[in-house]
Formats: sequence, structure tokens, C-alpha cells
Amino acid sequence: MKKMEHLERITIGPEICHGKPCIRGMRWPVEVILDLLGSEMTIEDILEDHPELEKEDIIAALNYARLLVSGQTIKPAA
Repeated sequence: MKKMEHLERITIGPEICHGKPCIRGMRWPVEVILDLLGSEMTIEDILEDHPELEKEDIIAALNYARLLVSGQTIKPAA
């Protein structure tokens, strides 16, 4: 998997979720996706409960978090 794969799905806009990184301009902050995964939900569980999300959205959230933790500079889509 490429380092930057699916990061175009992460958007930041001051009018959505107070400028937090979100999935595709929806009101799905990256941190909520990480919370769901941290609560031991599987990707399949999340997609079943939230059909507006796609597997690539969850992968993008994980990649975004990984890059942040690594200290790399990230420029999400607006």
C-alpha cells in the first residue's frame, strides 16, 4: 500500500466539524473513525452500521493518523 493512499478522502474545512479532518467533506471526523476501530469494531462492522462510509475512507483515516504520528507534514484537501 502506498504511503499516501486515499488521503484525498481526508478534507478540512472550517465550516465542517470545527475544522477537524473529516472523511470526504462529511461530518465524519477522522478521530471518530479511529474511536470506532479502537472500540474493537471491525471495518466490516463499521461499514455495515454506516453505509455512507466506504472501506477506502477507513483506510484513509488510518493512513492520515499514521502520518501524523510519524511527524510528516500533511496537506489534506479543502
